[in-house]
Amino acid sequence: MSNPKNLSTVPISLLDLARISQGASLQDAYHRSKEAAQKAEALGYHRFWLAEHHSIEGIASAATAVLIGYIAENTSKIRVGSGGIMLPNHAPMVIAEQFGTLDALYPNRIDLGLGRAPGSDQATMRAIRGPHRSHEIDFGELIQELLHYFAPAEPGQRVRAVPGAGQTLPLYILGSSLYSAQLAARLGRPYAFAGHFAPAQMAQAFDIYRSEFQPSEVLKTPYVMVGLPVIAAPTDEEARFLATSLQQAFLGMVRGERTLGKPPVENMDALWNEQEKRFVESMLRMLVTGSPKTIREKLDEVIREFGADELIITSDPYRHEDRLRSLELIMDAKRSQGASQNPGSALG
Repeated sequence: MSNPKNLSTVPISLLDLARISQGASLQDAYHRSKEAAQKAEALGYHRFWLAEHHSIEGIASAATAVLIGYIAENTSKIRVGSGGIMLPNHAPMVIAEQFGTLDALYPNRIDLGLGRAPGSDQATMRAIRGPHRSHEIDFGELIQELLHYFAPAEPGQRVRAVPGAGQTLPLYILGSSLYSAQLAARLGRPYAFAGHFAPAQMAQAFDIYRSEFQPSEVLKTPYVMVGLPVIAAPTDEEARFLATSLQQAFLGMVRGERTLGKPPVENMDALWNEQEKRFVESMLRMLVTGSPKTIREKLDEVIREFGADELIITSDPYRHEDRLRSLELIMDAKRSQGASQNPGSALG
């Protein structure tokens, strides 16, 4: 009988937002994303995805496809993609052309993750989509239109994506709701849930996805990716301290104050009231912090609870050097478990 899935057997990927911290520039943010991707590649992370957000002072990943190209150009083997492109913000043909171009430049390395949230507030969403988009178009219909442009062009087809037509990029459905689970199941596509900021419906969404899954040409059985924030440090205490930067970022969201990344603090209770604390902690219910030993134990629990086929994590301490160290310690946790289960061998 095969062993159950655990941290030693489940791939770990990284989700990046090109965060801008106090005292840093846009160029700093992009350079640090590049260094994080290079570090992730060297350590054996499976993917490096970038998220589409708009009009948020502390996040610089708005031009997601451009940034994916920058990361892919400065790495050599790690998969690079979107986590995700917010498809209702774009004409599907434009996305087909952009990602067809990326796939041509970096073959067999580009992933296309798709979401339906605006990645912004309502006013910004209207500015992005423009006056021609007066009503919401069904997310599933947009995906089908996108797949049409990726399909081989038919004789006499007048409008075609060049590049894009005939290219087969892996396509993932991202979401934080039960709707996205049903859609991913119906399309027979891998499904990633945004547990790093909206974990409330994650277990139910995965149950629906698995129970309603319809095999497709690209995927025969369900594949679930659990998104969650993870911050590792040499000690549990230091990791909890570093995580206060993330807690401050979410506190800013609660207050409608999306600002540059802030340094960690010794006492969050001096910054939030009880209601704000409960709200932030509910949004960050999936937050995992600790030493490699603690990280290993907690991530094993996550994998068991949700049946994860892959973890896709955010790990964004305030200082760049702390982030690089966190990435290394997380992979130390993965390898140490593999070594403990297979004495005398190392995880490849």
